[in-house]
Amino acid sequence: MILKKFNEQDYLVLRIPFETNRQSPSSLGRVFVLCIFCQALLLFLEFYVAGYSVFPHIDQIVWLHLVLSVLLTVVSIFFSVPKIYNKYQKSQYLISILISHNLFTISTFILLFACLGTMVTSNNDAIQLQVLATVMLWLGLLVFLVTCIRFYILLKKGHYRKGSANDRLRSKFDTKSYLPTVIIISLGFFYIMQFLFRQVDIAQMDLLFIIVILILIFYVMLFVLPEQLVILYCKYRFKSFIFESNGKYLISVQDTQEVEKSSFNK
Repeated sequence: MILKKFNEQDYLVLRIPFETNRQSPSSLGRVFVLCIFCQALLLFLEFYVAGYSVFPHIDQIVWLHLVLSVLLTVVSIFFSVPKIYNKYQKSQYLISILISHNLFTISTFILLFACLGTMVTSNNDAIQLQVLATVMLWLGLLVFLVTCIRFYILLKKGHYRKGSANDRLRSKFDTKSYLPTVIIISLGFFYIMQFLFRQVDIAQMDLLFIIVILILIFYVMLFVLPEQLVILYCKYRFKSFIFESNGKYLISVQDTQEVEKSSFNK
């Protein structure tokens, strides 16, 4: 795996969400409980909008998503118990990625095309929606791949090393580093908006605004996915990304280095 060529120092900036306790096991446990209610609301909206939508197979898609969401809900309840999430922190973080994308990637995508399906009436337009959905998925995959490449380049340049926080901050606002992803999203957005403006009338402008927001959320979630996966990799590879057994304190980098030195000397 290409990430193995980097050492612990190259990833230390990614510890910040854990150092600030924003993604500590207890914080994720509380978020899991909140997500249950959020997902229930989104599922209600999916079923409600699907009832007025002509998007092909929308009913089956929503029911399938319901089954997936129920399974994730059961697992999230399991990992919101302190004794469990403190012991299985790596698994908990994996579940947090799945829950966040179920909420803001899958639900967003289903709601988006359920809403679009309420704006068309003919079978020909419904088929065009299928084509549009396929294009969006391929563009989403392209955004994910380009973001992975961008992340790897920044990692190679040392932007995620603890001593180069200023460089990392500049890279976050570096227009050139975002340019390939912005171009891909812009082209896809232009294509989608062309379709929408052919279908929408003045009375549906409020729905159009919601659709635009859903599109942006979908692509933003795919943009952050590579970093989430790298953090998950770090939790499996480095002990400094894990909290102590009580879940209150993050294991320090110095402690892990001392353990490694002592085991090496033996």
